[in-house]
Amino acid sequence: MRPYPPAPDLEAVDGELFGGGHLWIREWIDGAPLRFQLQHSGVVRFGDAERVFGDDDVPDAYRHAVRHVRERLDREALVAAVEDVESVVLFGVATQRLTVEYDFDRLPSVLGVEVWSDDGFLPPDAADRVFERLGLEPINAVRKEISPRDFDPSPAAIPDSQWYDGPAAGIEIRNTRGPRGKLLHPDLDIESGSPPEPITASTSEFAREYATGARLDWIAGRLETHGTPVTVDSLYERLLEDALRRHHRRLHHPESTVDLGALRSELAAIAGEYLGS
Repeated sequence: MRPYPPAPDLEAVDGELFGGGHLWIREWIDGAPLRFQLQHSGVVRFGDAERVFGDDDVPDAYRHAVRHVRERLDREALVAAVEDVESVVLFGVATQRLTVEYDFDRLPSVLGVEVWSDDGFLPPDAADRVFERLGLEPINAVRKEISPRDFDPSPAAIPDSQWYDGPAAGIEIRNTRGPRGKLLHPDLDIESGSPPEPITASTSEFAREYATGARLDWIAGRLETHGTPVTVDSLYERLLEDALRRHHRRLHHPESTVDLGALRSELAAIAGEYLGS
């Protein structure tokens, strides 16, 4: 599978990025890189920026994103659109909690960023149309088709986020000729690598604090919206994936007091209680 395209800091690509063409300014999402490819067998292959995932080794934090693509990707539309489906690689961002606490109830599990085919990367407007046709939401554009001379590459250009009440993590600047770069918000410490706070509650306390009645209602409602029967198994699986999406860094902290195996049992029990099973 083709490697994930880099988005260097602006100072590393200034001349190339602003030397002609037109710019698309898109919100930079503080998430994790995800690439995926439909194979001839009909199976979707996934990977991050470093490796391709095996069928049984999808990282915990990516489980929600993999399910999202598997359930929503219109395979028939992709097969009908190209001669060889394996010539197409789709690149997106898996929206799990890193630094910014987005409104994850609204934010899709995956936002589409780039599309690669044998002819190279598609222009941003064409890539957006591809994601929409395939049943996936493209990343939100802040400004489209602007001249490089009309863009101020300074932190003042970073808008408020569409996905929570606060500033965007940054912006991605994509030239229609191909180059791309990013400008991160100077106050959000996005790439510092600072560790999160560990969870110090017991496994049972954390499970009960997370899996509230409102959370269970929300997940059951989403299952019903997508035509999935609300069973103990389906509710438990979505509960676990959502918990890992929001808290994976804290849960995997070496000082966390939550046992992941016991957490799975607690969430399964809560799902059963909710459904009266």
